[in-house]
Amino acid sequence: MDYKILLTVFASVFIAELGDKTQLATMLFAADKEVSKLTVFLGASLALIVASGIGVLAGSFISQFISEKQLHYIAGIGFVGIGLWTLFKA
Repeated sequence: MDYKILLTVFASVFIAELGDKTQLATMLFAADKEVSKLTVFLGASLALIVASGIGVLAGSFISQFISEKQLHYIAGIGFVGIGLWTLFKA
């Protein structure tokens, strides 16, 4: 196992998930006194695992047709586009 990649992916996803809508929704579910905190944790964890699995599968599939360098450019343009769209919608 490549621990450098593991830590890079962990840090990237961890930072990206902090304070996003998913975390806020999870906090709201956990705030309900009648709901098991373990159930909320397991549900949120499983959802993130499935979503990440879809990302890995999609990335593996797409990489068969597009080079890694092109994927980096596409992802960068996508992030900038989303940022600009968010900025102009505010």
